[in-house]
Amino acid sequence: MPDLVLVGGGHSHAIALKMFGMKPLPGVRLTLITPALDTPYSGMLPGHIAGLYSYDECHINLSRLADFAHTHLYIDRAIGLDLENRQVICANRPPVNFDVLSIDIGSTPATISVPGAAEYAIAAKPVAKLLDCWYKLLQNVHENPQQQLKIAIVGGGVGGVELALAMQAHLQQILIANQQPVQNLEVHLFHRHQKILPHNHHSVQRQVKQVLTRRGIRLHLGESVSQITQINQELLAVKSESGLVVECDKVFWVTQAAAADWLKTTGLGTDEQGFILVNDTLQSQTHPQVFAAGDIATMVNHPRPKAGVFAVRQGKPLFENLQRMILGQPLKPYIPQQQYLSLIGTGDKRAIATKGAFTLPPHSLLWCWKDWIDCRFMQSLSV
Repeated sequence: MPDLVLVGGGHSHAIALKMFGMKPLPGVRLTLITPALDTPYSGMLPGHIAGLYSYDECHINLSRLADFAHTHLYIDRAIGLDLENRQVICANRPPVNFDVLSIDIGSTPATISVPGAAEYAIAAKPVAKLLDCWYKLLQNVHENPQQQLKIAIVGGGVGGVELALAMQAHLQQILIANQQPVQNLEVHLFHRHQKILPHNHHSVQRQVKQVLTRRGIRLHLGESVSQITQINQELLAVKSESGLVVECDKVFWVTQAAAADWLKTTGLGTDEQGFILVNDTLQSQTHPQVFAAGDIATMVNHPRPKAGVFAVRQGKPLFENLQRMILGQPLKPYIPQQQYLSLIGTGDKRAIATKGAFTLPPHSLLWCWKDWIDCRFMQSLSV
């Protein structure tokens, strides 16, 4: 009985599990190794932070999908691979044997190079830790709405922008409900580039900067954060290379994506950032029995940004090639689209739409469109 092992509960694997449930492979033992019973859907997470979605509405139930696909579910973390003996090394259980392996563990924000960031900043991933800290902050503001609050977000990509706007919207709602001035809240956004969203077209850069400025979010552009220190038990200092120092109560870290450290020791071919290099069939360049998808993978011939839209699109071709690999059939190449629609939520039931050089300013109808797309995706994974 061949062993097909999925490591990680990312978007591509969630889609593949649903499809394995609908088109099972007789005689194949399917195993999922993931640290949690559910996984957040990145498209709806900012909406959850903003108070627009419940926890269940924005989390994919991996346990239910695993049951549907008759999959062995191991709640554990992969910490290594023994590629010679074809085993996944886990943190808390014996090694798991595989004949074919697929990895979809996402990425984490890079914090290691900045002193104090790992100790004092709250990273955007893993999301479970982010949400735990966020819920505690919300509770504290509910109980003490009269207190001044300063929060900082480090990272001016789409993730950092959406997080800043979502957090501000939710916290201001609490202040207004308690008849407190919204000026009690300060939101600071640090970005090392001179322009917000540096990898996007200037038309969306302009729209996003206008929204941030209009909402009163304090932009620190061209400021590379060099250190985070603790002033006292309640207060942190965010220091930049320029000498700028901003005191904050909480610091959230949403910088560019980084790969899990344990991948460096596996022997898999990776790029300079540690992401697994895959060919057009989503197979590892160096080990054809290993597949990778989502943020953790870099397509050699078609490099794309680390965005959830590509992880979602890779789900079906990953499933098809895993099946073909098990059955000994030729694999099919997958070529991702070059341009894609991006709907950037602004935390207030509005969204900005952008595709290539085309950008629409924030509007409630665009939020309805985004909400429909996201809810339809979540519904597609229900079983």
